[in-house]
Amino acid sequence: MNTHVVIPARLASSRLPEKLLLRVDERSVLQHTHDAAQRAEGISGVTVAVDDPRLAQEVDGFGGRALMTSVDCQSGTDRIAEVAATMPEVDVFVNVQGDEPEIDPAAIELVSRLLVEHPEADMATVATPIRDPALWEDPNCVKVVMDAGGRALYFSRAAVPFVRDGGPPADFAAEPPMFWQHVGLYAYRRDFLLWFAAQPPAALEQLEKLEQLRALAAGRRIVVGRIDTVARGIDTLEDFEDFCQRFEN
Repeated sequence: MNTHVVIPARLASSRLPEKLLLRVDERSVLQHTHDAAQRAEGISGVTVAVDDPRLAQEVDGFGGRALMTSVDCQSGTDRIAEVAATMPEVDVFVNVQGDEPEIDPAAIELVSRLLVEHPEADMATVATPIRDPALWEDPNCVKVVMDAGGRALYFSRAAVPFVRDGGPPADFAAEPPMFWQHVGLYAYRRDFLLWFAAQPPAALEQLEKLEQLRALAAGRRIVVGRIDTVARGIDTLEDFEDFCQRFEN
């Protein structure tokens, strides 16, 4: 399948203004993310879907491909759908967040390969085992419950699956794992992506503030792959400083 990576990029950010333009080793955060995505094998290219001329200029400056998208896009998925509408030759689009300069190219390869291995799936994503009970209880950590075949049953900010009898700590060391943290890396079939972006938010999606629930509420299939290392995104100044330190080391 023709697989293309799209990096949705917004200039504004509430906790760290214009974070995508911050520089490490003379490269912006956005360029670091773009360079990592380009190292993934089996992709036809990378497009940065921008909402501001300054981001377009940045992408042009490092030799990437930028496409201006509407400032009215409500989410990264909507931004990617605008790109998909201009690229009918592409079968699968992979959504890579612009503030994840340490994204593992192997994770991109995995999420796109899942749609080849699961022709019944409309969308693919990844998750990592939760080994810490505190993380399982943290509403900022999105959990996914799936069946034995890797099909997503539900996503939630709540501690799911709930252990009614207060299971022992060993439950979090079980293999295969019972508790999974969802990681926001997605692959979509083109036709599904265009359908998805045209749908109104679902009731469950509005409650949990998780847009992947729009697909499940409509009966669409999401397949989930396992990764054991999660890329650290940049949301705050502390996150950026930590990335600088890791890069220097």
